[in-house]
Amino acid sequence: LLIEKEAFGGQITLSPHVENYPFTRPMSGNELVEVLVEQVMNLGADVEVGAVVDVSENADKTVTVRTDYQEFTGRTLIIATGLKHRLPGAEGEQKFIGSGISFCAVCDGAFFKDKAVAVIGGGNTPAVQDAIYLSKICSKVYLIHRRSEFRAEKHVADGLAACANIEPVLNSTVARFIGEGKLSGIVVKNRETGEERELSVSGAFIAVGFAPNNGVFAELVKLDESGFIRSGEDCKTSRPEIFAAGDCRTKSVRQLVTAGADGGVAAIAACEYIDSMQNAEKAAES
Repeated sequence: LLIEKEAFGGQITLSPHVENYPFTRPMSGNELVEVLVEQVMNLGADVEVGAVVDVSENADKTVTVRTDYQEFTGRTLIIATGLKHRLPGAEGEQKFIGSGISFCAVCDGAFFKDKAVAVIGGGNTPAVQDAIYLSKICSKVYLIHRRSEFRAEKHVADGLAACANIEPVLNSTVARFIGEGKLSGIVVKNRETGEERELSVSGAFIAVGFAPNNGVFAELVKLDESGFIRSGEDCKTSRPEIFAAGDCRTKSVRQLVTAGADGGVAAIAACEYIDSMQNAEKAAES
């Protein structure tokens, strides 16, 4: 049984062009999701649409999942709820997601080769690393940060200083994203003077953090300090019958290929758990 909250696919549907996944040709995130859903349906999976509101462990070690419509009980549960990217809260940001706004420099940087782009963040190492990476592809990189200095690790900050085509835009926040159909610019506002400045860019890479969609499982499995499910490469959690796959779990690389790999690992682990429980029950009966 596959329970989906709204639409299939998660974050990958925001990508207009996917090339870092093993298939015959590049395609959009939406096209890829259609292929995956068709595969799942052809293999006989049941699909239910609904938001999960509660999950509980039963005395017989089964798990009951309640949605806003009904409830389901199973021997195992795989949590694959992904994450949501935080946004700067600027005017027009929703309009340009997938049409100039991206959350992955490695995934989408090549689409802006020899063009001007912006990275919004800077308070953490990944944002500065994104700017350095994009400086090797793009003609100009604006690094927009709300504070007066970067808090990235020293060696990363030193690497930033060595990139001549990166322009730090400090003490500034994004006021609005602008463009007709696709992104063509960003208006930034200086937090000290209130002065606004328009930057002509073809792309904007947002790196202001993200949050996992794990709130409903907080009392069920152990989470880390950032809200990610504590789970290693075996996809096992603090509960033997519950597994975690993809961006919602603790991991160092969050990309499409690693999420897909987690799905395979978690599914096999769940099957092995069910087999072990059934064998234990048969042994007890005999």
